[in-house]
Amino acid sequence: MKVAVYYGNKDVRMEERPIPQINDDELLVKVMASGICGTDVMEWYRIKKAPLVLGHEISGVVEKAGKNVKNFKAGDKVFVSHHVPCMKCHYCLNGHHTACETLHRTSFDPGGFSEYLRVPKINVEFGTFKLPDNVSFDEGTFVEPIGTVLRAQRLANLKDNQTLLVIGSGISGLMHIKAAKSRNVKKIIAVDINDFRLNAAKRFGASQIINANEDIASKLKEFNENRLADLVIVCTGALSAANTALRCVDKGGTILFFAVPKPDEKFEIPINDFWKNEIKVMTSYAAAPKDLEESIKLIASKKLNLNEMITHKLKFNEIQKGFQLVAEAKDSIKVIVEPNG
Repeated sequence: MKVAVYYGNKDVRMEERPIPQINDDELLVKVMASGICGTDVMEWYRIKKAPLVLGHEISGVVEKAGKNVKNFKAGDKVFVSHHVPCMKCHYCLNGHHTACETLHRTSFDPGGFSEYLRVPKINVEFGTFKLPDNVSFDEGTFVEPIGTVLRAQRLANLKDNQTLLVIGSGISGLMHIKAAKSRNVKKIIAVDINDFRLNAAKRFGASQIINANEDIASKLKEFNENRLADLVIVCTGALSAANTALRCVDKGGTILFFAVPKPDEKFEIPINDFWKNEIKVMTSYAAAPKDLEESIKLIASKKLNLNEMITHKLKFNEIQKGFQLVAEAKDSIKVIVEPNG
């Protein structure tokens, strides 16, 4: 089978490997669509582990099921999660599934940028979900990223009467806007430096947009009755965005880091000001099984028009172009490759 092997953002090579063999507790899945995530092009993080097969936003069809697998059969249309929690450790039992050590160790074989996947037993049990008939393979690639968005907004306790500021209007920021809009949040303000993405944010539900070169806090107050934001979601790893968030959160508000600066970058939190104004700073990472289930239900409900977010669908041998589009972050939103298209 063909696999796309990552050596760097500008060096993704098509290679041949044997189709994985499965045991009695596993699945073999034929990958029909695979999204290129912004984290796939975080070269500072990925390059030290290269070469490797990336890809985790996938949908496909069960090609073969082991004889002990009861809930899936050949022909089932599925989404498969690469990271899954154990569901029984201290962190899972207390709702912090994405802090589970098992989640950080698990994956499927070899990766979503391949024609076929071997799905290990634990991923079959806790990370494989049938897709409804009305959910396309393209829409299936949104299950994982929408799940991460829903988890973040749930943890941040987003309410429809709050003002939401989304800093960074790439794919994750735009999904936050769409999800918030589906929850009837009225004031959604988007920030980005790229006009293409700002226009997309407006199109997908932002009530106001702000160019990052402007005085964001001042513009925010102008749009929000002289108040800052109740919830600031940071969707870009730029250190400037992290610092902007500190200046844009209102008293009693929350800053949620959906993306974070590089490990060697530090920034100061004005803890005294935050202390007396009861401001919360928090993070959200990945998605748990119940978040993925909620994501599938939301996608199936058609409350989100996800197809309008797809800017590029590429043949598998065009995946290098896809990586360049996502890394450049200019005129692309959702980029999908079709390993078996």
